[in-house]
Amino acid sequence: ERDAYELIAEFLDQGQGSELEKLKFLRAVETLSSAVHAQPNGNMNDYFSKAILARKIEVLILEEITEALVSNVRPQAMLCIVALRSQAGGCWSSYTPRLLLAHQTIQALDDMLQALVMEDMEPNMPILQNFLEIILPWLTLSEKVHEQSRALGTISRMLRFICNFPELSHLTEFSITGKLMGILGLFCMNTNYEISAEASEALHYLFKILVLHRSKGFVQSQCGMPTLQRQLLLFFLQFFRKYLTPEERADVIMVSMETMSSASRHDVCAASKMLKMILKHSLPEIGKVPEIIQYTYHNMNSITETTAQGTIEKILYLLAQTYTDEVILTLFKMEDQSQRGVHKPWEILASFPKGYEVIMEFLLQKLTPHQKSKSQEPSHRREISPLIATRAIHELLLEPNRRIEVQTFFSSLFMTLLNQISFLVVEGGTDIQDQQHVTEWVDPVSATVEALKALMLRAGYGDYVSFVQKLGGWELLTSPERHYEGVTLLARAMVVKNCWHNRPIFSFIIKTLQEVGNTNHLTAFVFMTELLRCPGVVATVDEATVCVLAGWFQYEEPSTVKLLLQVVGIFAKHGNMVRWGGGRRSTGRPGAALALQVRQLRILQPYVLNCCYSLDSDIVMETLALLRCLMEHLTWQHSSSFLIQLTFTLGPFFEEEPDHLRLLAFEIYRALLAKVKRTVLVFPLKHQVLNLTVLLVLHLEDVNASVAQVRGPWACSSVSSPLVSLQVCRSALCHTAAVLRWSRLRVVFAEKDVWTILRALLQQEASKALWFLKQCVTLFKSPQAAIRQTAVRFAGQIIQTLDAEEADDIEEVCTALKNMQEDPDPMVSCLATQTLYILEAKEKLQANTSTSCFCGRRAQKSYS
Repeated sequence: ERDAYELIAEFLDQGQGSELEKLKFLRAVETLSSAVHAQPNGNMNDYFSKAILARKIEVLILEEITEALVSNVRPQAMLCIVALRSQAGGCWSSYTPRLLLAHQTIQALDDMLQALVMEDMEPNMPILQNFLEIILPWLTLSEKVHEQSRALGTISRMLRFICNFPELSHLTEFSITGKLMGILGLFCMNTNYEISAEASEALHYLFKILVLHRSKGFVQSQCGMPTLQRQLLLFFLQFFRKYLTPEERADVIMVSMETMSSASRHDVCAASKMLKMILKHSLPEIGKVPEIIQYTYHNMNSITETTAQGTIEKILYLLAQTYTDEVILTLFKMEDQSQRGVHKPWEILASFPKGYEVIMEFLLQKLTPHQKSKSQEPSHRREISPLIATRAIHELLLEPNRRIEVQTFFSSLFMTLLNQISFLVVEGGTDIQDQQHVTEWVDPVSATVEALKALMLRAGYGDYVSFVQKLGGWELLTSPERHYEGVTLLARAMVVKNCWHNRPIFSFIIKTLQEVGNTNHLTAFVFMTELLRCPGVVATVDEATVCVLAGWFQYEEPSTVKLLLQVVGIFAKHGNMVRWGGGRRSTGRPGAALALQVRQLRILQPYVLNCCYSLDSDIVMETLALLRCLMEHLTWQHSSSFLIQLTFTLGPFFEEEPDHLRLLAFEIYRALLAKVKRTVLVFPLKHQVLNLTVLLVLHLEDVNASVAQVRGPWACSSVSSPLVSLQVCRSALCHTAAVLRWSRLRVVFAEKDVWTILRALLQQEASKALWFLKQCVTLFKSPQAAIRQTAVRFAGQIIQTLDAEEADDIEEVCTALKNMQEDPDPMVSCLATQTLYILEAKEKLQANTSTSCFCGRRAQKSYS
């Protein structure tokens, strides 16, 4: 009121003024009049003479032209008359009848609009929306100030009328709140004071409506009419976040974006200022995201002002971070429809380094369905499919100047894309979402392969791409039958060229293998197995990594187990692997390196031995081949318990019908015995070595000549060398004689035939006759007839050497011989019968001490 008083006094002293000064004067009179009217005994004459004010207002009205209403002075003067009427008494009646008539006409029009809006006792909001949609074009499309001012005045009076009602009809159907708020907000920053004031007043009433109907505990005085533009903008931001729905917020943004393409630089700056204010803090929930993206996509080139361009880019960036699914789906939808690449949106998304990483991380999660998004909670919004995510990754990778960011997530993105290729090629995986978004010119496999190539090129590995291309690796990668050959070739390229990311990729693979239910484990194992051929990678292997790999042995899937067996073999060959690793593990001491290697292998050894009992013959073969190789790298000092356990595990394989398995078993046993020293030959190892002595001798007559051949340095080869003359079993017998200190027998084992060896063995170790006899009985079940014949014959020979007391302990032998009479081999059957006759004859000779070989006291013998 004080400001209004001073302004009135200044204008009366000045006498004349511009249209803006006239409007300020009339508004000040109205403000002061309202304040005086609110006083209990207020009188306008206490401040200014009512007659002087009346004459001044009359002069202002008469100065206006009458042919057209182009100024707001006359309508404002009429409103001023209404405010002074109660104060002026009859001073107006003599010279202002036309003014009152004009004012009554305007008031009548407002009353008519208000009556049309009413439904029963409440305003009907859809009808109000219809009126506003008719009025708003006069505001937004007109370039005449007086038309804009009248439109704003009408809107302001309608909103003032509405805000007086505590209840509104069909309020939820009033859908232009956001658009109206955006338009009024922009006009509040208009350079024309009159338009700015009208817009501020209208926005003030709109705020009151929102607070009254969307907030609990509303207090009328809390929403006073802001007089400064800064205060209005603060109110605008508060109402934008608190009282608008997501769709209404989108309307505000759309209004501002549309204004940015205006020819008026001021309008563009005002719109940019409003959007910057909205985007200054975290973006609230926004609706109509596809519409905003579509408008940005199609009108980006028409926005030329630098500040406006920056604001548009910020909007796209924030929406992409918060509504990544909808933004990317909309971009691809528009590109697919137009069949032309407008790459500007992708360039904008890639221009924010931190945002680039956030979006890439989000897209990565879309390629790993078992992971939940960290950046977004599940919602009702559309989600992009793995194929769309792959296409988006490819588009972002095509943008330059993001090499540093690409390096940070190269490992995870590389393996994720490779796993996606495996899923598409091997399993033929294309989900329903993919099918909905795949166009005729987008092949899922090709799109993913191209994304992988783009990643390698962007990371600086273009020569790797060419290397794989020359070897046909990319074609293999897309072949369902030879896909894993392509994976191996790709990994080999990384190893051959010593890729810097080999170790991060290996770490990522181990991390993914820790997750239960990983569906892409086979690709990970194939790639990892090849990577481990790189010393720098194998140096990073620690006990935690080995434990992860050990857990996958229990998966029992043949392909996986075979790869794990290969990994164990690689570990064994890298005896100095930890010295490559650096960090705390790189002690530089071979002893420490070997100790760590032994601990790692010790974790895996039980799982390896368990594979010997697999029902899959290929796994058994792979396991024995691995054990043969391990014999070259393990020492008795560090692996004694494993080697002892292995001697017992090999037992069943010495009688395996597949020749190659039997051959491997004997080769492993021979190599194992070569590591045993007399000083460490204790129970139970000594027991097992003795228990296998007869078996080794009898297998000198193995039907497979290859069983007998010793291996040279090429022992890991699965093909026998006919150039080696010494037999595997004979060599094993020599090692047996060495560890048991059978010096005289060692010469016999090395040079003599089977029967000479058996006779010498029985003669020197007569105390172990019964033990040898039991070993023969075990060999009665040999699948080879020649070995069964020798076993029966040697059993008969042993029986003839037994004294009376020892003969009492062969009841089981007699039973076994009777069963051997039914052997399918005639020679074996005949030998069994003859041996039984010998037993009967021996029994008769000993009739004076025992009536039957099947009864009597059992001798208690010790065979240690």
